[in-house]
Amino acid sequence: MPIHHVGFDTFASHYWAFNMSEPQSRYYKKSTNYLLIAGIIFIAVNLRPALASVGPLIEEIRDSTGLSNTSLGLLTTLPLIAFGVISSLTPLFTKRFGIGGTLLGAMILLTIGIALRYVSSTPALYIGTFLLGIAIALGNVLLPTLTKRNFSENSGIITSMYSSIMSLGAAMAAGISVPLSDGLNLGWRGSLLVWSLLSLIAVFVWMPQVGRLPKSAATRNFSAAMRKMIKSKLAWKVALYMGLQSMVFYIILAWLPVLLQSRGCDAAFAGWMLSLSQATGIIGSIIIPYLAGKQKNQRGIVLILILLEMISIAGLLFPQFGLVALWISILGLVLGGTFGLALLFLVLRSRDTESATELSGMAQSIGYLVAATGPLLFGGIFDLTGNWDYALIFLFIVAALKLYMGLGAGKAEKV
Repeated sequence: MPIHHVGFDTFASHYWAFNMSEPQSRYYKKSTNYLLIAGIIFIAVNLRPALASVGPLIEEIRDSTGLSNTSLGLLTTLPLIAFGVISSLTPLFTKRFGIGGTLLGAMILLTIGIALRYVSSTPALYIGTFLLGIAIALGNVLLPTLTKRNFSENSGIITSMYSSIMSLGAAMAAGISVPLSDGLNLGWRGSLLVWSLLSLIAVFVWMPQVGRLPKSAATRNFSAAMRKMIKSKLAWKVALYMGLQSMVFYIILAWLPVLLQSRGCDAAFAGWMLSLSQATGIIGSIIIPYLAGKQKNQRGIVLILILLEMISIAGLLFPQFGLVALWISILGLVLGGTFGLALLFLVLRSRDTESATELSGMAQSIGYLVAATGPLLFGGIFDLTGNWDYALIFLFIVAALKLYMGLGAGKAEKV
């Protein structure tokens, strides 16, 4: 195999692995994997705080900037648009810079995007938001690719690890954004800026991986590969399963507190219920991918998750039953589990590293564009009918569609 110009770290790693005894070589490989896992952890924990920290600060941002609700909504919509556009283009970046270089660039871009939001300028706020959306999109796509490439035999465990860390990052950001702004007198701009420290740490933690993850030789034409992927029924089922599970997540994130308050709950209780859904989501994202990774196919797990989702929605549809915390706990558990399962499908349904990147890019591009419509549709149904029951019935329809897509995505097949 010809030696490519991939840097001293890569040459040294190959040299020492070749010249070591077998026990030494195994030890080197294990230590390298541990360093890679540490890098994945720091990438994963950065993929949600820049987004989740905005919601709790919306009132402060509105009071400070005078932006309308529509303009403020762009702070959530812009990253989703970036996800939809960039995800499918990620293979172009990895062919040019490799997985390691692309992720390093993503963490640098994320730091710049977060820092721009600190600038006292409305255009800077939106430009920074779009840039961080691009960075997060690259991370979203490439973590399943890394799992396929380096941890294929333990894909369930690794997916459980990073999906739960992503959920933890979201819960942490949602919980401490207001205390950072008000309690420490940082203001909303300072509160948002804090997360650039976390992404900056990730830059330095990830740097050693650039040499250890040399670029793979491209074996397929990007356009031809994506055309083939688009023709795959299995790829579409994986993509739409991902999109529908994300749609429900963003609907709950946007509308659950409003729904509960309309039924007489106070704002504090409604906020705690949203936090509860995020907390139980962490549990789901740990357990479900781990269990699913041990199965030849995941159709049974899909069926159980959707049945639990429908039970929890029914509980919310009939408030006379009470037990609101129970239904929301179950729903949060399911949403965390379906998110982790969707990420695992990207690994299990792909044949190799390149197809994992292509499937991940397609699925997340389509998925996030589908997800972006959810909060708008849910709110629109309420505006038309004046009744949350019809909006909740819409979630039953989504769950049924998700069951169909999930049963197809759960088959032990490859794209």
